[in-house]
Amino acid sequence: MHLLFVCTGNTCRSPLAEVIARRQIAERQLPDVTVGSAGTSAWPDAPASDGALLVALEHGMDLGEHRARVLSPELVAGADVVLAMGPHHLDRAEALGGAGRVWMLTAFAGGAARPISDPFGGDLTVYRATYVELEREISAVLDKVAADRARRSA
Repeated sequence: MHLLFVCTGNTCRSPLAEVIARRQIAERQLPDVTVGSAGTSAWPDAPASDGALLVALEHGMDLGEHRARVLSPELVAGADVVLAMGPHHLDRAEALGGAGRVWMLTAFAGGAARPISDPFGGDLTVYRATYVELEREISAVLDKVAADRARRSA
């Protein structure tokens, strides 16, 4: 299963989501779950924002090699599930062919569909709060993925 996280610039929320998910996938030993990220208005090859880099480092993760990607029909087609940070990202991913596979990150596991706060331009406190929010929501996503698998194999 391939999960694709989508935000606007692919420099803050979605790269953080990607590294958080990678860590949680490894901890849960889900080797067949892969992740990626992209942005609806990304500047191709832009690095992760300084805030995202620093908050990731505070948690032992490295975004130094991250380079932004523009959301494309090919990226959407390659994903089993597209997890959007906000309504605009959801609409764009659906328009690129993701209908039926696109969810607000907060709604995928049954929560209320609400945007993930955008830390862009904020200080480290704002980035830290977004990190905590992403960590919680991604944990719920992976709980659902694991539960769905257990039901199918039972």
